[in-house]
Amino acid sequence: MTMDPHALLRREFTPVPQRYTAQDSRLYALSLGLGADPLDARQPAYVYEEGQRAFPTMPNVLGYAGFWAREPDTGIDWRRLLHVEQSLTLHAPLAPEGDVVGHTRVTGVVDKGTEKDALLYQERQVLDAGSGQLLAEVGQVSLLRGDGGCGSTMDTAPRPHRMPDRAPDAVHDLPTLPQAALLYRLNGDTNPVHADPATARAAGFERPILHGLCTFGMAVHALLAGALDWNESRLRRLRVRFTAPVLPGETLRTESWTDGDVVSFRTTAVERSTVALDSGRADLI
Repeated sequence: MTMDPHALLRREFTPVPQRYTAQDSRLYALSLGLGADPLDARQPAYVYEEGQRAFPTMPNVLGYAGFWAREPDTGIDWRRLLHVEQSLTLHAPLAPEGDVVGHTRVTGVVDKGTEKDALLYQERQVLDAGSGQLLAEVGQVSLLRGDGGCGSTMDTAPRPHRMPDRAPDAVHDLPTLPQAALLYRLNGDTNPVHADPATARAAGFERPILHGLCTFGMAVHALLAGALDWNESRLRRLRVRFTAPVLPGETLRTESWTDGDVVSFRTTAVERSTVALDSGRADLI
């Protein structure tokens, strides 16, 4: 079945209600490496029930519509899909437990040409189930390898954030566990490329890879521990590009540049000197 971008634009997604618990919030934070240093007095707030807070990037895993690209009516070659960009706008603090509803929609497709690729844009609003208050907006861009030639529904892709041309103002390293992808997928993203070696090889990887959203969350972990001095209340909007997969067990080095209310950042897999996340931008308030 050939992918029809206009059908994807019209695709209706059932709202996804989700009750998440304080334990879910702690699991999410643990999957991003929080709590690795038991003597860091600022990390227990995310992984310990006394005075617990939800980590700011947790809306990325709430109200998720699932890996819907696998459904046969989409026409997407889902085994070759890559998650290449993510954005998150925070509108209100997230409680450590609660009830939310996610509303997903496809917002556009950019065709890069026959026998090439296409970019699929989608967004999700995460609302408080009781009050209807908008808590966060989540944006995702997927590279559909081999699905080019389908036609576009939007003119061009937005330009990536331009990185500063100077030495970074801060550098923070975080290790990942060898089982990091297996841990992170417990948050709800069950794409088998992160768990099954055969699926990973079919997708062109030597072994299962880490979720891009785990890399994203760990980069924000590094920003809080470094440039933001754990002041999460200043975060308003985050946007990143995923440029290479991370292999579980690698060390992630996040470099950041602070210019007023904008923090630019980049994350490298140290062992391979490979930039995994680039053009990162955090807008502060």
